[in-house]
Amino acid sequence: MSSQQNPAPDTAEAAAPAAPRPRRLTYAAALAALEGTALLAGGLWVLVLGLTGAPDDRQQAVTLGITLAVLALLPLLAARGLLLRRGWSRGPAVITQVMALPVAYNLLRADSMAIPAGIALAVVAVAALVLLVNGETTRALGIKGPGRSE
Repeated sequence: MSSQQNPAPDTAEAAAPAAPRPRRLTYAAALAALEGTALLAGGLWVLVLGLTGAPDDRQQAVTLGITLAVLALLPLLAARGLLLRRGWSRGPAVITQVMALPVAYNLLRADSMAIPAGIALAVVAVAALVLLVNGETTRALGIKGPGRSE
């Protein structure tokens, strides 16, 4: 190889958008990442308790733990996509929030310590939905509305 070869341009610099990322988009990504992290932590906790504790049904506990950990990938990937301004990432982020609302409702109906968790989940899901459907966020992701060709 010759030392005279030109280095390839940095692809991260070439792909970076010109305008700064809107704060609303950053906040939406942070909320999605928070939900994904909570799902992952909950899944690992259930999995560890299922393997080391004395659950009523070990197989069900392990299955639930693995399922929660795998479900955590959706909001975590969506958060990464939102930070990188990928238009596809809004769909999974919205789906995550819509799925969180019935879970929050069920937690709110419980007569236990789950009520504060339900309140927190509902607040995060509604706030993230508001941020995700905001016009500034939509424009930053390059999503065009129906009938708009520009």
